Amino acid sequence: MMDVYDTIIIGGGQAGLSVGYFLRRHRLYYLIIDDQDRAGGAWLKTWDSLRLFSPVQYSSLSGWMMPRGANEYPTKNEFLAYLEAYENRYNFPIQRPEKVLRTQKENGLFRIETNKQTYYSKTLVSATGSAQHPFIPEYPNQASFEGKAIHSIAYRTPDAFAGQNVLIVGGGNSGAQILAEVSQIAHTKWVTLSEPIFLPEEVDGRYLFHEATNKYLGKEAHAKTNKVSLQNIVVVESVKAARDRNVYHSNRPFHSFYESGVNWPNGEQEEVDAIIWCTGFKSNLQHLTGLDVIENKRIRTNHTRSIKEPHLWLVGYGNWTGFASATIYGVGKTARRTAAEIARSL
Repeated sequence: MMDVYDTIIIGGGQAGLSVGYFLRRHRLYYLIIDDQDRAGGAWLKTWDSLRLFSPVQYSSLSGWMMPRGANEYPTKNEFLAYLEAYENRYNFPIQRPEKVLRTQKENGLFRIETNKQTYYSKTLVSATGSAQHPFIPEYPNQASFEGKAIHSIAYRTPDAFAGQNVLIVGGGNSGAQILAEVSQIAHTKWVTLSEPIFLPEEVDGRYLFHEATNKYLGKEAHAKTNKVSLQNIVVVESVKAARDRNVYHSNRPFHSFYESGVNWPNGEQEEVDAIIWCTGFKSNLQHLTGLDVIENKRIRTNHTRSIKEPHLWLVGYGNWTGFASATIYGVGKTARRTAAEIARSL
C-alpha cells in the first residue's frame, strides 16, 4: 500500500523545523525532507565570524530557548549547535541528505520526487528559503573580468584576500559585516545602490522581534519601531569596530567591467583583484514548477497559503509570506498559523 503523509515539509532549516514543531502539536503524520548533510539549513553557508543580531531569548525557535553562551550575541557555531539540539529534543522525522527534484499533483495528492525516492502527501509546505539561489546583478562586460568574484554565500574568512584590492558590493548587513573584517587585511571599497542606513546602537533584533509581533497581531499602527527596516544595518560589535576605524564610505555602482577591474561612471578605471557580491538572494522555487503556481518568480499567497493551490503553503521566504518570516524571530508566528491551517484543511 502507498504511504501517504498528512503533510511533507521541503527544507529542514529554521522555517521547516518551526512548522514541524507546530505540526507535531497537532499530531499530524508528517515528514521533513532536507538536502543538507546535517542540521543548520542556510546557516551552514554563512561566513565563519557571523554573529546573530539578538540575545538568545530573541534568537530561539518555538518551544525551547537557546542555552546562554559566553557572549550576549550567539555565534554561528552556537546557533548551529542549537538547531541540532532542537532537532534531537523534538525527534523530528527528517530525511537527509535528500534533494527534492520536482513536485506534481497526482490523483489529488502531491507526488514529491527526490534524488532517492518518491513520496506522497495530502498537503505540502515549501520552506527552502533562498540560500540556494544567490543573486548577482548583471553588468556590461562582466564575463571579461579576470579577477576573483564570489557571492557572500561562498565567503568564509578574509584570509584569501590579504593585500588585495577588493570591492564589497551590497549595502545590507552581510556587506557591512564582511567589509568590517576584509578591510583589516585588504584594500577595500564599498559599493551600494544608495547610502546605507545604520541603526542606532541600542536597536538590535529585540526591536525587530517586537515589530514582527505587532504586525502579526495586527497592531502595526501601534508599533513604535515601524521605521526600522530589516534592510538597515545592525551595529554588532564588528560593525562598530569598523565604524570606529572609519571604514564605511560607500560609493554608488560602477558602470561596467574590463579585464583587470571596473569602469566608474566618471570614466575612471580601477584595478580590482576580487569582488564579493553581498547582494542577497532570490526565492528558491524551482522544485515547485510542476505545480504551475509560479508567476513572475513568486507564488501568490494569502499569508503563507497558496491562492492557486490551496493545499500548498510557503514559509520563511520573506515578507510576502509574513513579516520577518525569513528570520528566527519572525518565522515561529507564521509557522504556528500555517500548521493550524493545515490541520483545519485535513
